[in-house]
Amino acid sequence: MIFRGKFVAGLRRAFRNHQLVFYGECRSLANEKNFAAFLRTLFQQDWIVYAKPPFGGPEHVLHYLARYTHRVAISNHRLLSVSDAAVTFRWKDYAHDGRQRTMTLSPEQFLRRFLQHVLPRGLPRIRYFGWLANRTHKNLLPLCRLLLHQPPPAIDASSSNQPATWQCPLCQGPMCVIERLTAAQILFAETRPACTYDTS
Repeated sequence: MIFRGKFVAGLRRAFRNHQLVFYGECRSLANEKNFAAFLRTLFQQDWIVYAKPPFGGPEHVLHYLARYTHRVAISNHRLLSVSDAAVTFRWKDYAHDGRQRTMTLSPEQFLRRFLQHVLPRGLPRIRYFGWLANRTHKNLLPLCRLLLHQPPPAIDASSSNQPATWQCPLCQGPMCVIERLTAAQILFAETRPACTYDTS
């Protein structure tokens, strides 16, 4: 209740100071009567507010998100012992102030739990939405730059004209792509019978 009141009061203050700008379907809210009617609808339902201390900076946010996007279900340092009969690992009990506890499972049970964290084939781990979604970013990203008065990113013509190169893992020399082969083409080349020529 208190948060809702303070939030709506902040919206009223921003509207009076002409700090709010409305676009598209929200353009009608620029009218004072329409905006007041909109604010009244905000009091017709309860607000469930969940607030916690903010992260300690952008690096904190990256470390937090990286645990979900670029790490496996369980890291090696949490594995205490592995044998044919059992797997013992360390886990954090958040129900009791995050205490470190150990758990021992059979290999089959451990694998069953581990595989619950493996994504199905073709399902991306990170999905973009809103103005970064694949279907809309080509149209909405230039619009965002226009509204923010930001120029489009400069394209380095010299780098775009050069073919992509990789380093050889053995000699560290440059490698250039000559031809791309699919797995089916490689398999066909390996299983194709060798040609024989009659030299007589």
